[in-house]
Amino acid sequence: MLIGCPKEIKPQEFRIGLMPGAVFELTERGHQVVMETNAGTGAGFSDEDYIAAGAEIVASAKEVFDRADMIVKVKEPQSGERAMLREGQLLFTYLHLAPDPDQTQDLLNSGCTAIAYETVTDNNGGLPLLAPMSEVAGRLAPQVGSWTLQKANGGRGVLLGGVAGVSPSRVLVIGGGVVGTQAAKVAAGMGADVTVLDRSVNRLRYLDDVFGGTFKNTYATKAITAELAAQADLIIGAVLVPGAAAPKLITRAQLSDLKPGAA
Repeated sequence: MLIGCPKEIKPQEFRIGLMPGAVFELTERGHQVVMETNAGTGAGFSDEDYIAAGAEIVASAKEVFDRADMIVKVKEPQSGERAMLREGQLLFTYLHLAPDPDQTQDLLNSGCTAIAYETVTDNNGGLPLLAPMSEVAGRLAPQVGSWTLQKANGGRGVLLGGVAGVSPSRVLVIGGGVVGTQAAKVAAGMGADVTVLDRSVNRLRYLDDVFGGTFKNTYATKAITAELAAQADLIIGAVLVPGAAAPKLITRAQLSDLKPGAA
């Protein structure tokens, strides 16, 4: 199979669909790999790295799309990329179709076979391609939240962990899956007073058994969510519905009840 990997063009996206190590594994198994020039520079990989791994470097994304049997990307194809897809071609990438009907229609019109990373499921019902990105997102959330809480950034002017004589910030994490667990671990590690909400008693029991008091957990109801949101300095949404848009768990009315400068 001829596998193509173009440079990501979505704003602020610097990742690459194939690392040189993956290219080496594919070419060792008899596949051909075509990379757009400079496709890996944002992730720290040069064209020379890919050539050494066995890839062919071409000048444009169009040549990659024209030649490849399978396109491997990171983010959903942008409109210009979707126009280059063809019938029978395979597309392997994150798609997140639920909030993007235009993309869905373009993919249908192209006749390609599109496989979404975020819906690939293992034998245990897990999402092995989504989980690593969820870990990253969860760990970043308290760091970004801490920045937004600074007074200079329009926040409350509070530290997540507080200081001597000052109580730590209250962090509410809605959802106890991969994102929520990682967010709670980091926020608690920064010294915050953390509460995780979830609607699975088994998941709450797991969090309690594994993390044993590192952070609190509570069964999520609308009333509890509203009460804790009003008390929180930082709220992190971490609910996943596989293959669908994330639900809206904080209402507009509840937003008006948040502390001034809360994030």
